[in-house]
Amino acid sequence: MIQTVRERFSCRRCEAITQPPAPFHVTPRGFAGPSLLAMILFEKFGQHQPLNRQSERYAREGIDLSLSTLADQVGACAAALRPLYALIEGHVLAANRLHGDDTTVPILAKGRTVTGRVWAYVRDDRPFGGKDPPAALFYASRDRRGEHPERHLAGYAGIPQADAYDGYNRLYLPDRRPGPIVEALCWSHARRKFFELADIAASARRSKTPTPISPIALEAVKHIDAVFDIEREINGLPAPERLAARRERSVLLVGALEAWIRAERARLSRHAAVAKAIDYMLTRWPSFVRRPHLPQQQRGGARAARPGSRKEVMVVRRVGARGRTSGADVHAHRDRKAQRD
Repeated sequence: MIQTVRERFSCRRCEAITQPPAPFHVTPRGFAGPSLLAMILFEKFGQHQPLNRQSERYAREGIDLSLSTLADQVGACAAALRPLYALIEGHVLAANRLHGDDTTVPILAKGRTVTGRVWAYVRDDRPFGGKDPPAALFYASRDRRGEHPERHLAGYAGIPQADAYDGYNRLYLPDRRPGPIVEALCWSHARRKFFELADIAASARRSKTPTPISPIALEAVKHIDAVFDIEREINGLPAPERLAARRERSVLLVGALEAWIRAERARLSRHAAVAKAIDYMLTRWPSFVRRPHLPQQQRGGARAARPGSRKEVMVVRRVGARGRTSGADVHAHRDRKAQRD
């Protein structure tokens, strides 16, 4: 316990009163110092220790920090960090190109666990030879409705590279304001659908009697990997050089891939698993090839949203008054909600 005494002094001549300023507090009228707050946040978001376990650990050391108190401190820190988050948000959404992805995250509810979503948007111009610093922006939601990406990108006008999730469709409308968004689909997502059908090791882990791999899926992976090999070679080069390399080398490979999968699809039943992977590409083929100056894969967004990487970071959107979260901070909110329920 640190007790601060602020004595007041008055002048006998002018009767002015002076007093030393109050010590700095990270959160308004907060009792916790920066070291304790940093420890709580790091344990929660860096070490993945829920607040209820932290509360129990502090209790064993004779420190009374209830779950609701810890949740309030996390919410207050979210409010304190909101200006920094706003700067990151402005920097990311000012990019001409964005990599977007989302992933599931468990959220505690009354008597059960619901599946929420963490949305990641990444600005990374290094593959284009850009000098701007890369950054990742995160939002959270309790479901995957299309209204969430519409709200996230309400003021954005550029090229978001993502998967073919239908929730993005309204963003591509020609009369959208403040400007049109051009769809550019990610080849890594398309490759993943073939790879899952050709992955022997994963099939063996899922079942004691693994299903045979699909020769068509394996061949499709080889075709796409040949395009990716070129991408790795030209990564970071100026746009004119990348465009020239793609026109000289990648166009032939992509054209051969399209002709091959169209021929294979004509011989497949619509119920075949590999047919669904092929349809994912063919029904959206223009969106895969309409932007030849973009990289074919947007792994930045996928890496940012991958479980165990940065999806456990604190999301500090829509922070309410007096340092209390209003539901956007999934982790602090879910701990507090579990205690109420």
